[in-house]
Amino acid sequence: MTKLDFLCLAPFLIIASAPIIMMLTITISRNFKVIYGFSLFMFLSSFLSLFLVIPHAAHNIDPLLVIDSYGIMFLGIIYISGILITILSYEYLKKHSGEREEYFIILFIAVLGASILVVANHFISFFLGLETLSISLYILIAYLKSRDYCIEAGVKFLVIASVATAFLLFGMGLVYAETGKMNFQDIAMATGKSNLLSPLLLTGFGLILTGIGFKLALVPFHMWTPDIYQGAPAPVTTFIATISKGAVMALALRLFIYIRGFDNGALIIIISGISILSMFTGNLLALKQTNLKRLLAYSSIAHLGYLLITLLAGKTNGVEAAIFYLVAYIITTLGAFGVISILSVYERDADDIEDMKGLFWRNPWIASVLTIALLSLAGIPITAGFMSKFYLVLAGLKSGLWLLAFSLVINSVISLYYYLRVIKTMFSSTDTKEIIKVPFIANIVLIIIVSGIIFLGIFPSFITEFIYTFSSF
Repeated sequence: MTKLDFLCLAPFLIIASAPIIMMLTITISRNFKVIYGFSLFMFLSSFLSLFLVIPHAAHNIDPLLVIDSYGIMFLGIIYISGILITILSYEYLKKHSGEREEYFIILFIAVLGASILVVANHFISFFLGLETLSISLYILIAYLKSRDYCIEAGVKFLVIASVATAFLLFGMGLVYAETGKMNFQDIAMATGKSNLLSPLLLTGFGLILTGIGFKLALVPFHMWTPDIYQGAPAPVTTFIATISKGAVMALALRLFIYIRGFDNGALIIIISGISILSMFTGNLLALKQTNLKRLLAYSSIAHLGYLLITLLAGKTNGVEAAIFYLVAYIITTLGAFGVISILSVYERDADDIEDMKGLFWRNPWIASVLTIALLSLAGIPITAGFMSKFYLVLAGLKSGLWLLAFSLVINSVISLYYYLRVIKTMFSSTDTKEIIKVPFIANIVLIIIVSGIIFLGIFPSFITEFIYTFSSF
C-alpha cells in the first residue's frame, strides 16, 4: 500500500481506532461523559478528514474499495448523522443505570461497517461491510437487557439477518460462477447487456436483490421491521432507519448502475413490482397503528419503495434524485426519532401515539419539531420531503416510469392520514400539566434538524448543485 492509500483510508482508520482506544480506556477507568466526549471528537475528526481525501477522488484501493466523490459524500452524511445520533444516545442513556460505555464502542463498529458499504467495489468488501454493520446491530438492538422486548427484537433481527446473508452469499456465488469476477466493474464488463439474460446470472442477481431487500425492509421481506423498530432502544431505531438503510441503498444504487440493471426487462418488472407493493403495503398497514415506532416502521417501507424508482431511472436521472431523497429522509427521520428519544423514560420509550397527547401544551417547541418532521415525511410543501418527492417523480417521468410515479403520488396522499392523526393528537387537550424540559444540547440537535428540513425545502438548489458535483462514480 502507498501513502496515498493510507491518506484515503484516514476516515476509516479514525473510526476503526475509536473503539480500540475506548476499550483500553474502560479497562483503566469507566467514565460515561469522557467516552461520550471522545465519541463526538472522533466522529468530528473522521468528518474533517474527508476534506483531505476529496482532492484525491477517485482513488481505487484494489481490489476492494473505490474512494470516489459518491462514496465521500455518503461518508459525510454518515458521520454527521453519527454525531447527531451520539448526542441523542447520550441524552437517552443518561436515564439508564449500569454499564453504558460499551454502547459507543459498538456504535463505532456499526458506523465502520456502513462506511465500508458506501465505498465497496467488490463482493468481499460488500459482505464484510454488511456483516460488520449487521452484527453490531444485533448487540445495539438488545443493549438494554433489562427490557425483555429489546432481547426479543435482537433475536428476531439475528434470525432475519442470517437468512438475508444466506440469500446474499448464494447470489454472489452464482454470479461468480457465471462471470468468474467479484469486482463490480469487472462483473459489469463480463455481463454486458446480453449476458444479463443468462438464467444463472438473473437468479444470482435475484438472490442478491433478496438479501438487499431484507436489509432495506422491502415487501415481501419487510416482516421484521415493525417489531425491531418497536423493540430496539429509540437511538438504535434511529440508526437503523437512517445510517443503516442509507448505506445499503448507496451500495445497491452503485451496483445496479454498474450492471445497467435498468436496461434489463426482467429486473425492471421485478423491481417495479417490489416498489409498488412496498408503497401500498407500508402505507396501508401504517393506517391502523397505535404505536409511533411501528407507524414509522411501516412508513419507512413505503419510503424505500419510493426510492426504488431511482434504480430504474438510470444514472442520468436517478442518482441525483436518490441522493437528495436519502439526505431529506435521513434528516427528517432523525427529527422524528430524536423527539421519541428525548421524551423516553427509564421504564419505556415514549412510542405510543397516546404519549404524544397534548404535547403542544406541555412543550410547544418539541411538538413543533415532530410536526415539521411528520409533514416532511408526508411531502408537504416548504419541507425537504416535498422537494425530495418532487425530484423523485420528475426522475420517474423522465425515464417513462409513469406507473411508479403515479403510485408515489397516490401513496403520498394515503400517508397524510396517519401523519396528520399523530399531529392532531399532539394538539389535542390533555389533563396532564407536566411541563417537559429538553436538555440544552438536545435542543441544539433539534434546531439543526429543523433548520435542515426547512432549508432543503426552500433552497433545494444549494444541495442539488453539490450533489450534482459529487454524485459521479
